[in-house]
Amino acid sequence: MVNLGDIFPNFTADTTVGEIRFHDWLGDSWGVLFSHPADFTPVCTTELARVVQLHSEFTKRDVKVIALSCDPVETHKKWLNDIKVFASCSTEGFPYPIIADEDRKLATLLQMIDPEEKDADGIALTARAVFVVDPKKKMRLSFLYPATTGRNFDEILRVIDSLQLTDKHRVATPVDWKPQEHVMVQPSVSDEEVKTLFPLLTIVALPSGKNYIRKTPHP
Repeated sequence: MVNLGDIFPNFTADTTVGEIRFHDWLGDSWGVLFSHPADFTPVCTTELARVVQLHSEFTKRDVKVIALSCDPVETHKKWLNDIKVFASCSTEGFPYPIIADEDRKLATLLQMIDPEEKDADGIALTARAVFVVDPKKKMRLSFLYPATTGRNFDEILRVIDSLQLTDKHRVATPVDWKPQEHVMVQPSVSDEEVKTLFPLLTIVALPSGKNYIRKTPHP
């Protein structure tokens, strides 16, 4: 199992753009690997189409996206036009690769098998997993959804915005945070440091008298 902060496996896989070695494909970019149960299925089509629509947003954040399912590359390629039509995309080509994991090696390695969803042969399919990997190849976030529940890719972009911001500044993002909203100063920042680092600080008064909720404008 890959835990937060672990180096993400440097797997080799067949994809719709040929064989890749994950770390080489990622290069110095962030990455999002997301799995889906099967090609030519309704919820999966909506999800991959949404990623087509949001591809420029991922690119803006220097994030490469790659999908995965247990179907073969040939099936993936036949499915691409359906996804593009559903996404109302008329550009040439397809903006990101799809991995073929017919033997379930990656699905097993990354523990993203959904025991409730099976193919025609009764073999378990992949769940809807999401992994965010940073340029140092460390896993920074994972989600695992059942096959019946489609993901929210706006939320995945929001999380990436938070990760990238908090890597650069000693802040954390509060509940329901969106880019450009106020953030919280991390508890590790001392009272002396905070005066220099965050001159526009606001301390929220609480019944406990403890000054641990320290807000500051988006850095």
